[in-house]
Amino acid sequence: MKCPYCGKENTRVIDSRPAEESNSIRRRRQCDICGKRFTTYEKVETIPLVVIKKDNNRESYDRSKLEAGILSSCHKRPVSVDKITVLIDELENIIFNMEEKEIPSCKIGELVMDKLKELDQVAYVRFASVYREFKDVNTFMDELKKMLDDNESSKKAEKSL
Repeated sequence: MKCPYCGKENTRVIDSRPAEESNSIRRRRQCDICGKRFTTYEKVETIPLVVIKKDNNRESYDRSKLEAGILSSCHKRPVSVDKITVLIDELENIIFNMEEKEIPSCKIGELVMDKLKELDQVAYVRFASVYREFKDVNTFMDELKKMLDDNESSKKAEKSL
C-alpha cells in the first residue's frame, strides 16, 4: 500500500478491526519511511449489478435510488432512519446473494414491498401506489383489501396457535 504522504510503498498494518457492521475491515497503517499514519478500508468486491427497467433499458444498480424510494414512502411515519438502513441492507443482501448480473426492477420492487409490509403498512401502501401505478381509486382499494385480508388471516392463524 502506497503512503498518501510520501508515495513510498513501505507501509505496514499496525491495527485491524471490523467496520460497518463487519462488512469491511478498517486498517491503521504506518509508513516505514516518513512515519505518518493513515487508515484504509478493505471491502469485498461485489459483482456489478445491472437493473433492467420496465422499458427494457439497463442501468447500473444504485443504492441511493432504492433509498430515496423507501425514504419517501416512510416520510412522516414512525420509522427510524436506522430501521430504513437495516431494511436496505437486508434488501441488498437478498439481491446480491441471487448472484445475478442483471435483475429486473420489478423483482426489486416486489422485494421492497414485502419488506415494507412488515415494517410499516402505510409506507407499504405509499410505495405500492407508485410502484404499481394505481390508475384509479378502485385499484387502490383492491390493494388495501388484499392487505386487510392478509392481516385477518394472520390474526386467525395466531389465535389457533
